[in-house]
Amino acid sequence: MPVKLSTSALKQTHWYEYGVRFLLGGIATVFTGIVGARFGISVGGLFLALPAIFCASATLIESHERRRKEKAGLSGMRRGRQAAALDAAGAGLGSIGLVAFAAAFYVMVTASIVGAFATAILAWAMVSVSAWWLRRKLRITSRRKQSQGSARSARTRSPTR
Repeated sequence: MPVKLSTSALKQTHWYEYGVRFLLGGIATVFTGIVGARFGISVGGLFLALPAIFCASATLIESHERRRKEKAGLSGMRRGRQAAALDAAGAGLGSIGLVAFAAAFYVMVTASIVGAFATAILAWAMVSVSAWWLRRKLRITSRRKQSQGSARSARTRSPTR
C-alpha cells in the first residue's frame, strides 16, 4: 500500500482534542527547557527527541477508531488499540531516523551548518523509509511463515485415510 495523505481525520477531530495535543506538547517543551537549564543542553536535547505529542495522539487515535466502529454497531476496542499500536510503531521508526539525523548533523556541522542540515534531513529520510520498508517486509515474511506453519499443523492433525 503506498503512503498517502488523508485529511479525513481533520474532520473527525473535535476542537478540544487539538487543545489537548497543544497543551501536552507545550508541557513537554517546558519540561525539556527546565531539564536543559538544570542539567545542560546535551541532556535537555535527549528529551527533545521525545515525541512531545505522542501520548495525546495515541489516545486520540484510539478513541476515534473505537468511536467509528461503535457507530457501525461493533465493538471498536480492539481496532482502536491496533490503530494506536500502528501509530506507535511509526513513531518508533521515526525515532530511529532521528538518531541518524543527530549523527549526520554532528559529523557535518563543523564543515557547514546548511550542509549539515541538508545531510541530516537526507539521512533521516533514508533511514526512516528504510526502517519502514524493512518492517513491512519482515511482517509479510512472518505472516507467510505463520500461515505455512498453521497449514502444516492442520494437515498433521487431520485423520489419515
